[in-house]
Amino acid sequence: MKWLDHLEEWLIATFMGAATLIIFVSVLHRYAVGFNSPIQDWLLTLNFAWAQEATIYLFVWMAKFGAAYGVRTGIHVGVDVLINQLSPPRRKFFVLFGLLAGALFTGTIATMGASFVWHNGAHYAFYNAFHLDMTDLIEGPTTPDLEWPTWIIYMAIPLGSSLMCFRFLQVAWNFTRTGELPHHDHGHVDGLDDEVAKA
Repeated sequence: MKWLDHLEEWLIATFMGAATLIIFVSVLHRYAVGFNSPIQDWLLTLNFAWAQEATIYLFVWMAKFGAAYGVRTGIHVGVDVLINQLSPPRRKFFVLFGLLAGALFTGTIATMGASFVWHNGAHYAFYNAFHLDMTDLIEGPTTPDLEWPTWIIYMAIPLGSSLMCFRFLQVAWNFTRTGELPHHDHGHVDGLDDEVAKA
């Protein structure tokens, strides 16, 4: 499960790249339409009204997976001045309590989010895909511009919160075994040590 170690970075980079590309093409289109050119009529047929909405959704997904990244790398803001003054056994207890409380909270949000997504139209899509009886089921709302089912957009809640819960449990397990918490070094740049070693 080595791929899971950097899942958040891959997802965040993909969403950020997609959002950047969408906005770049949208702005380019907006300015290109204003110029009298042989392709102006064709450009006018293209509709990029959905670009802003898509970008907002991509940033929401980025934020949910970015929170899981924060737990894994230890970059979330925390006030631990008092906890660090405690004796090692008490400090360990309170740190574990905090990590498990975070796991409980994010696990609850993931469960509630999954229920919300299911009742917001995912059940209709699931029943429809497997040709099950859809009596009394509603399709659910769609987004204004993209006209996608909203349950697809809201999947960020259960997926991101589940990953965050997993990261809390992973950090708690590692802390139990080693007594160490992830610590973010602001001066560290990934890959830079490799470049120096090669030189």
